[in-house]
Amino acid sequence: MEIMVFFTLLLLVCSVSTNQTEADNEIVDQQISNQQPCPQDIHAVLREMAVSLALQTERITVLQKENQDQAAKLKEMERQKTELDQLKLQSKEQAAKLETEIDQLKLQSEEQVAKLESQKTEIDQLKHELQVKQVAFSVSLLDQGYGYTGPYNTHMTLIFKRVVTNIGNTYNPHTGIFTAPVRGVYHFYWTVYGNGNIPAGAYLFRNGEKIFVTFVRQTSGGVSASNGASLLLEVGDQVSVRIDPGARLFDNQNHHTTFSGHLIFTM
Repeated sequence: MEIMVFFTLLLLVCSVSTNQTEADNEIVDQQISNQQPCPQDIHAVLREMAVSLALQTERITVLQKENQDQAAKLKEMERQKTELDQLKLQSKEQAAKLETEIDQLKLQSEEQVAKLESQKTEIDQLKHELQVKQVAFSVSLLDQGYGYTGPYNTHMTLIFKRVVTNIGNTYNPHTGIFTAPVRGVYHFYWTVYGNGNIPAGAYLFRNGEKIFVTFVRQTSGGVSASNGASLLLEVGDQVSVRIDPGARLFDNQNHHTTFSGHLIFTM
């Protein structure tokens, strides 16, 4: 726009210089003669300026295009940065959520382990209770052969050596003593067999206490007697059969002299 204005002014100057008064014709002619190359120089300059202007306009267009491209790239980078920030935030939230879930799973796992341990303990206790509730034994005096036991001057604990049944392993065949594994009511039964004119008899003892006696006597031949008792025992109480002083007991492969017991119910 500025170049066009400048070109117009130059044309006006040239036209004004040719319309001067006659009085100045000589001077004007001289000036015109001296300035004849002026219009040609101006046109050349204008052409050069027009070319330069076109080049600059083209350059400006290119720069504007580059600027628009850079602006678009910057906008895209800002968008990507926003998405990245959102992804980072989501990642942090997911990581926090995952950590919370892991902690919850750990806690649940620990609770389940503790529960399983508790259940295992309860199962073991139930197994133990079931085992101690299964109590029964039955034994006889001699394991093999035949023979007499007694007489003695005092109560001697009879060791019944042949074990037929010993559920719960509560009867000790080395001491002849039954030991209560659980508090409850137990029933005991014992039989003695005598031969000849010597009496046969034996007492049932709970710890050091006499409970009942079985006693029989005849002048000849063999004879047997039996008795039984139900006792409330505490854990660790001991029950045994002790021969009566002066008595003599007989046993052989027929197992006449026996001792049995079992748990009726717990308390």
